[in-house]
Amino acid sequence: MTGFAMPAPGREPTPAEPHENDEPDEEQLADDALVDLGAWQKQLAITGPLERLDAELVGIEPVKTRVREIAALLLVDQLRARFGLNASRPTLHMCFTGSPGTGKTTVALRMAEILKGLGYLRRGHLVSVTRDDLVGEYVGHTAPKTKAVLNRALGGVLLIDEAYYLYRADSERDYGPEAIEILLQVMEARRDDLVVILAGYRDRMDSFFTSNPGMASRIAHHIDFPDFTLDELVRIADLMVAGESHRFSPAARQAFREYLALRMAQPRFANARSVRNAIDRMRLRHANRLVAAGALVGKDDLIRLEPADITVSRVFGTGP
Repeated sequence: MTGFAMPAPGREPTPAEPHENDEPDEEQLADDALVDLGAWQKQLAITGPLERLDAELVGIEPVKTRVREIAALLLVDQLRARFGLNASRPTLHMCFTGSPGTGKTTVALRMAEILKGLGYLRRGHLVSVTRDDLVGEYVGHTAPKTKAVLNRALGGVLLIDEAYYLYRADSERDYGPEAIEILLQVMEARRDDLVVILAGYRDRMDSFFTSNPGMASRIAHHIDFPDFTLDELVRIADLMVAGESHRFSPAARQAFREYLALRMAQPRFANARSVRNAIDRMRLRHANRLVAAGALVGKDDLIRLEPADITVSRVFGTGP
């Protein structure tokens, strides 16, 4: 607001006319004004989503850096506009690539909040869909389905998971290309009211873009999500366990680390998603262990996870 604009040293301040809606991105500033960017970030409510991104997601530093860069560009563009400088609206459609469970949905949600705070989106909500939500099974079914999803997403972010399944080159009777054509039209015509994020494995997304150059040309930001390391997965497990009001005993934490090291080498490992599934099974075993013992239990017993809740997993070759 006007309180964030300060005159250059040695000059008298030039007050700006207040705007009736009190919007900082619409207030024209004098050429000699200075703006406190830190205070303006808080005013626009983008500091919170960035901080939550750091708190919620372990690792993926390249992704967080890219999100901050995009937020910084948009923030500076807003400021340039306040000084009367040319700042055309950038294309914001994105592609997130990486394995399952690497945080793509969480980042999309925070990106929606950031874009709303900066005034690029009206609502800032997230609509997450797959091929089944967009493509019909018979003639005339696809267009209504796709348009209904797009109408729900307007004003926010549309995340299409495993977007490459929209295009099946080996099927002449597939209706995916119809959904793609509608998406392309809306991504261009309503680019000021909708951000589309395509997500999936990197190699499959590359093939999808090769087969659909029109879609590739509309994607401005490609962000790759790396797999989590073993240490990062253990930290994620600590956060998830604490979120369920549990804690690992020291021996249980070591046992879970060994579990993860083995599970990471097996098929269908899905990073944080697999950690969540493993913790759910640990809680089942923990509860069953307490009930089967039929002994007196205290609060600590209800909280503490032990190796017995972990090492019976079939990952160790000793259980179901």
